[in-house]
Amino acid sequence: MSNLATLLTSSAERHPQNIAVRSDSQQITYQQLDHLADAMHARLKAVGVQPGDRVALISPNVAAMPVAYYGVLKAGAVVVPLNPLLTGRELEGLFRDAQVSAVLVFQVMADHVREVVATMDESIEVITLDAATVDTDQVAEGARSDAPEMVQRVDDDLAVLLYTSGTTGTPKGAMLTHHNLSSNAWMTTRMFDYRSQDVFLGALPFFHVFGQTVVLNAVIAVGACVSAVAAFQPRSVLKQIQAHGVTRFVGVPSMFVAVNSLKRAERESYPTLVNAISGGASMPVEVLKEFESLFGVTVYEGYGLSETSPVVCFNHPVNDRVPGSIGTACDGADVRIFNDDGQEVPRGEIGEIVVRGQFVMAGYWNLPEITAKSFSGEFFRTGDVGRQDQTDRFFIVDRKKDMILHNGYNVYPREIEEILYENPAVHEAAVVGQGDITVGQDVVACIVLNDGADADSVVTELRHAAREGLAVYKRPKHYRVMESLPKGPTGKILKREIVLD
Repeated sequence: MSNLATLLTSSAERHPQNIAVRSDSQQITYQQLDHLADAMHARLKAVGVQPGDRVALISPNVAAMPVAYYGVLKAGAVVVPLNPLLTGRELEGLFRDAQVSAVLVFQVMADHVREVVATMDESIEVITLDAATVDTDQVAEGARSDAPEMVQRVDDDLAVLLYTSGTTGTPKGAMLTHHNLSSNAWMTTRMFDYRSQDVFLGALPFFHVFGQTVVLNAVIAVGACVSAVAAFQPRSVLKQIQAHGVTRFVGVPSMFVAVNSLKRAERESYPTLVNAISGGASMPVEVLKEFESLFGVTVYEGYGLSETSPVVCFNHPVNDRVPGSIGTACDGADVRIFNDDGQEVPRGEIGEIVVRGQFVMAGYWNLPEITAKSFSGEFFRTGDVGRQDQTDRFFIVDRKKDMILHNGYNVYPREIEEILYENPAVHEAAVVGQGDITVGQDVVACIVLNDGADADSVVTELRHAAREGLAVYKRPKHYRVMESLPKGPTGKILKREIVLD
């Protein structure tokens, strides 16, 4: 059987009393989670959800979320995970595009979703995820003879319809199959030696592919524990690491930046931490080094996309780690560097990162033309610019669409951002282009400073560092000191939403 939900059912057989999900208020064993998912399957079946139907799932990282996730999968339906912060208009558009037959929504957002559904012609069932969803007192510890049998699926059947963040326009639904997601989850467990005794920080949103695979599915696969974080608050997260005995910190760079700032000012220790995993965006080397110094663990940086389930490259623990590199290709992923003509370039040369293999999506939902343009033969075109060195390691240069054209030269923001982050007064940084790309753009450095930093002095220091470390055409013409930088649901800085004066 290829159903992704077998990750849960198998662990429930092997580790029935292990804690699967823990939050501040409760904990659920694997046996309980399996039975609760069966109950969700029964509820979906009762309202007419059929195998292959799309079911929207709108929830923060609370215990009810994995119950609903695996319940949908057990029913043979397709999970459509959506950000709880989406507006009514955005939800309606996605409900229509995915043609959802039901919506599972966390209780505080239920009224909002019902208002959206009431304006639509389609018949859509709305099921609230509340205390009853995770009422373990109502779940027998023994076998459930009345539980519906898990629907069988094949490798190529759709498991999750994951809408991209829409950094280049309207969100597109990446079609991820049962094999895409299960193979990526198992590969992750082998690469990082996941163990049933581990406790993983569940701060990455599970509606995003990074958290869904590396923290939820991979952790469930080995019978380990997810320490669920409903909303990322650095101070409470550090307390949770201590209280739950978290062994693995998994996050995006902005999360590392946030906990670094707090850790500098405290003397608490976190002895249970074994290592940390970073992805979702490029990790500034200075941020990585500071986290390692403050917490005494190694950070492993990697790379992936929604369309690749997501992990395709990583700094593997068994190899020498190179800060600033995304490491080497993972098992099952063929990663190369192509030029604009779809030809592989020599080692060391810059080009577009392309991927093929068992993790790559089946395509974009109902978008055959865009799907075709996203592939070069069998290789998925990531839109990321990178290079590969003589040791097979890959390095991200930048997003292809983030590239700045200045005086006829290609300027890659990440190179400049690395220099900005070397200044200890810089909390966050993003480099963008200002002006029309057809006639040339100015390079603008947008920075958020640490408390107490003098803006004029810092900008002077940054200008000096740019003169020392960057060619003339790469140096920022303008520096903008901001209160904050706009971020997406995973904490990734959204350059397209930066408003320049």
